[in-house]
Amino acid sequence: MDFYEKLPTDFLIAFYDEMMKNIEKGLLTKNMYYELGLLISVASHRGITLEQPCDFEQIVDQKALDDFIQFTQNVT
Repeated sequence: MDFYEKLPTDFLIAFYDEMMKNIEKGLLTKNMYYELGLLISVASHRGITLEQPCDFEQIVDQKALDDFIQFTQNVT
């Protein structure tokens, strides 16, 4: 998560756009969906709303992602 927090906002959004393009092409793994969740969380903290893919909740265990985000915020 620290990686995404260090990215400038324009790079964060560009990275999100690329990940979404890959999702549409079917090129992402389950782990990449978790990375996307982290990216969306960082953007949200910056006041930027990014949409989740329509199948995000089917693939990602939201509680596990929330727990990880909370853990990483407490560590830093």
